[in-house]
Amino acid sequence: KNHTRNNVPPYSHIFTHSSTITRSHPSHSSLQTMKLASFIFFPLASAFITPPTFSTTRQNDHALSMVAVDTSDIKNGLTLEIEGEPFKVLSFSVMKQARGAAKMTIKMKNLMRGTTLENTYRSGEKFETAMIEKANAQFTYPDENGNYFFMDMETFEEVMVDAKLVEDRADWIGEGMEVSLIKFKGNVIEVVVPSPMVFEVVETEPNMKGNTAQGYTKPAVLSCGATISVPGFIETGQMVKVDTEKKEYLERVNS
Repeated sequence: KNHTRNNVPPYSHIFTHSSTITRSHPSHSSLQTMKLASFIFFPLASAFITPPTFSTTRQNDHALSMVAVDTSDIKNGLTLEIEGEPFKVLSFSVMKQARGAAKMTIKMKNLMRGTTLENTYRSGEKFETAMIEKANAQFTYPDENGNYFFMDMETFEEVMVDAKLVEDRADWIGEGMEVSLIKFKGNVIEVVVPSPMVFEVVETEPNMKGNTAQGYTKPAVLSCGATISVPGFIETGQMVKVDTEKKEYLERVNS
């Protein structure tokens, strides 16, 4: 229906049934009634059309929350927070007993101090995972003190990493290589090199003809500077796939 007939404002019938608003010449009291209807209607209408607001809390903030785990959750590479410091699980073993609960021995590395410890825990003992962040970065250069400089791939900021955090990974890191920087409370505590990776063998002993002994290995220098053991049939100039974490040869790669 056309609600503007007889000068009746749209929707005004919702708020008043006064016959004064149907007059061709509204009186002063009619105008007041119409103003009152508008005063009531529009705030109510705005309540239905105002867009809802949402929390600005970032979802990825939850990724930084500590998680409670017990001995059944322990695995190699897991980072725990013990007495306010981050410890990375290197290995673990379970000792079952004829009587009583089983025990677990865990070997861990303190990622801030570089020290290694080995403790025994009761089965079911609780731990907390460390609040760590991972950032992709590209290696740019080392300085005269042996410190390594990386560029954060997201922020493009330069990040300096202490030499002692890189020393056991130094042979694998070459200019332009992308790595992961592990941060704990804003500080870099570990540099993780991709694995596996493919490198060229730049130096090794020649393959001796007639040497068919199984399990024969020899040292080989890779293009990144690291030295590993390779099977006797590997020759200089060939490409090999390597587990950089364990520093082990995996297979020959055909170029």
